[in-house]
Amino acid sequence: MRALIISDSHGWSKELQIVLDRHRNEVDALFHCGDSELTADDPVINGVKVVSGNCDFGTDFPDDVIEQIKGVTIYVTHGHLYNVKMTHVPLSYRAEEKQAQIACFGHSHVATTFQENGVVYINPGSIRLPREHKDGTYCICEYSDSTIEVTFYNYEGKKVTELSRQFTKE
Repeated sequence: MRALIISDSHGWSKELQIVLDRHRNEVDALFHCGDSELTADDPVINGVKVVSGNCDFGTDFPDDVIEQIKGVTIYVTHGHLYNVKMTHVPLSYRAEEKQAQIACFGHSHVATTFQENGVVYINPGSIRLPREHKDGTYCICEYSDSTIEVTFYNYEGKKVTELSRQFTKE
């Protein structure tokens, strides 16, 4: 299973389209972890599972999404409802409650990935307003029989090696 994960594009439409089109045909799913600042009928996010962030107003998107793709359970939320800027504990409880193998979130604009209690957590960062890393980022997660590989890319599509990680399934 391969999924593109992006977050916090904050109104970028053309730029978001470029990233999605770059990878659309090489992944099984496209996820946006909120703060797109787009509406559900925007053609840019056609085919993308999008959740609501704290800068997304209205009721266009759900607070979270749980998807089963090729036998892998993926939980997606923005993170503001789980206080992810301070701790990952509430998010971890929710991911475990949903029996997720992968939990995706945004909100902090800080690109990171880590594994805890058998769940791989992914924050793709922000393509528009990154923090703690000079380039805007997004990532692709590849879930295989024995490993989970999270590869980060900058907006131009160049691999960001220092952020990318591979995990062994627990």
